[in-house]
Amino acid sequence: MCGIVGYIGKSPAPSILISGLRRLEYRGYDSAGMAVLEDGSIIVTKSPGKVASLQEKARAEWPSERFENASTGIAHTRWATHGPPTELNAHPHLDETGAIALVHNGIIENYRPLRARLENKGHHFVSETDTEVLSHLIGESYKGDLFQAVCDALHQVEGTFGIAVISAKEPGKIITARRGSPIVIGVGDGETIVASDASAIISHTRQVIYLEDNDIAVVTANDVEIRDLDQVPVTREIAELGYDSGATEKGGFEHFMLKEIHEQPESLANAIRGRLDFNLGTSVLSGMGTSARDLSEIQRVVFLGCGTSLHAGLVGEYAFEDLADIHAEVEQAAEFRYRNPIISRSDLVVAISQSGETADTLAAVREANQKGAFVMGLCNVVGSTIARETGRGIYLHAGPEISVASTKAFTCQVVVMLMMALKMGRSRRFSREEGIKLAREIERVPELVEKTIQQSDKIAEIAARYAQCEHAFFIGRGYLYPVALEGALKLKEISYIHAEGYHAAELKHGPIALLQEGTPVIALATDIAGKDKTLGNVEECRARGARILGVITEGDKEAAEFMDDVIEVPACHPLVSTIPTAVALQILSYHIAHARGCEIDQPRNLAKSVTVE
Repeated sequence: MCGIVGYIGKSPAPSILISGLRRLEYRGYDSAGMAVLEDGSIIVTKSPGKVASLQEKARAEWPSERFENASTGIAHTRWATHGPPTELNAHPHLDETGAIALVHNGIIENYRPLRARLENKGHHFVSETDTEVLSHLIGESYKGDLFQAVCDALHQVEGTFGIAVISAKEPGKIITARRGSPIVIGVGDGETIVASDASAIISHTRQVIYLEDNDIAVVTANDVEIRDLDQVPVTREIAELGYDSGATEKGGFEHFMLKEIHEQPESLANAIRGRLDFNLGTSVLSGMGTSARDLSEIQRVVFLGCGTSLHAGLVGEYAFEDLADIHAEVEQAAEFRYRNPIISRSDLVVAISQSGETADTLAAVREANQKGAFVMGLCNVVGSTIARETGRGIYLHAGPEISVASTKAFTCQVVVMLMMALKMGRSRRFSREEGIKLAREIERVPELVEKTIQQSDKIAEIAARYAQCEHAFFIGRGYLYPVALEGALKLKEISYIHAEGYHAAELKHGPIALLQEGTPVIALATDIAGKDKTLGNVEECRARGARILGVITEGDKEAAEFMDDVIEVPACHPLVSTIPTAVALQILSYHIAHARGCEIDQPRNLAKSVTVE
């Protein structure tokens, strides 16, 4: 969602802040701003729109000396929650005196009564945001100690925050704190960087400290001192980022999404590497942190997720029930804690989140822990909050995912869940011989995806025939039903075409009334159980004039006869086929969006990491 960058050190802060904001653009935003310390004053510039607009405005308004001499500053990209994306609502926000500046991710839930109280005391607000209330609270509490003032202010607020604060009266420091919204601190040589995402740090240092909830840190160019909000000192280990700055560049591709689609053979190989045991026909997932005996005592698996991660969990539901002979279900993470779910100690709860910071999923994790479940994280970001709070789980090793539309995270989530289901199944009734066969099929996944990606030019030709449609239906059965949901999500995210995913059998229970001449129906009809039924549903769509694009198994001439256009994926195990099928739909969505001239990496109104409810 919103992005934070703060810098203190020996280099020109404005250039570093702008560079950091650019690396956070993928998270989604609608305005940007920065504040620097100069000669005992705070200088602020803000702009709605892109980071480029902020840079142009700063270059026009600020003398070149400011860019060269200012060595401390904070910056922000905002995704509007309170008030529209205007210059006044953009961050940073100042206190009443103008001597304190603040950038903030999250939501202050009790900002209205706090604002009313401050206004009664004579405070004047210029924005519609909740954040400005917090900057005024800090200013009101300031008695010569910025750290103490931030502590006092944060004790008064309810909600979530990741913040960075500077004061003209204490120029040698940045105060940063978090509750429910991530903050990572990069430790360099005579410089320190504060950010909401490690991608803003990686070009300067790979040594980072992840703050935990209710941590507050005093950051200087050479030191980081961390306490909790009660000012008790705490220790946080320095970690090393597992990738370099090149991983966050486009690498010659036109868009990050296209790059990340093409990275999937490698990312899937990384997710699989060293995790298959072909002798015992099982998987080696030490992060699950439990023995075969403990696994055999689990009675139910609950997957938690939102958006794309929810769809991956739906594939996991099928895999666990079919392979491990265990009841599995998927819960929308945003609803989990609010409906008082029935959870027991014999339940395995798997929280799925690319970023490991998804607010709804994190809240669901805490509820599951409170109810005594065996909780596990499935995340892509090392050191993320969900990974830390679950204490066990499996990293995807997909590498950084910059495009807002998730691609490689989804396929890596699915392949990891297949390996989890294999491990769980081998602790029950799944035989060694069956396990070896499935392990060999999982091993083939990178190759299967590579073959699918090689069809990109052909898929682009097909996409051109669908680029001008305004509505589309995706249908599938069984394992492919979640892939239909994910395919529809991808198309609507980046092309702005209204798209819906349905179980193929549900199409005739109402939605078929919307079909008319030329309406695209993308039918997922690879060789899985129920394919014949799906082809029957295709016939019903054709009878109503729909144009059918089929995703079928390579060489399936019978299925091809039902379709107007076809995309073929390699033959493989039915569960494994979900992955190349999903990749084919990612490529289709990309090419349709490209043909429509859409802003693919940063779709309107979307953010990469949703860290507020």
